[in-house]
Amino acid sequence: MDGMDHGMASPPSSMNMNNNTGMIMTMHMTFFWGKNSQILFSGWPGTSSGMYALALIFVFVLAVLVEWLSHCRLIKPESNHVVAGFIQTSLHTMRVGLAYLVMLAVMSFNGGVFLIAVVGHTLGFLLFGSRLFKKSTPPSKTSDLPPC
Repeated sequence: MDGMDHGMASPPSSMNMNNNTGMIMTMHMTFFWGKNSQILFSGWPGTSSGMYALALIFVFVLAVLVEWLSHCRLIKPESNHVVAGFIQTSLHTMRVGLAYLVMLAVMSFNGGVFLIAVVGHTLGFLLFGSRLFKKSTPPSKTSDLPPC
């Protein structure tokens, strides 16, 4: 039994696909390190170090924005409840959309993108969600949106 193959092959760490242009794209199935990757859009950032840095900055900003939207207070307590409901729904839609973009970027399996997304969420929470910069005790309502 020890030497028998049970039909279970280990999955490949990357998959090569032909995109009908003669170019072969590599899609990683495990985390990898390197600037040559594809994040969010086809061909972006490609092989350019500058574009990779821009992609990391973009993912970082997205993660910080998700945390800001999760902890912002833009709706005044005396606002009309219908208007407040539409604003709250719009904020929720933006937060979910940005969070999905961060998730899709992380699904590139690039280690740098993963780390920068975590750092962005961490800094965003430190700035907007923690009590580090707040001098008073938190009010009963801390944000317009419920927690994720």
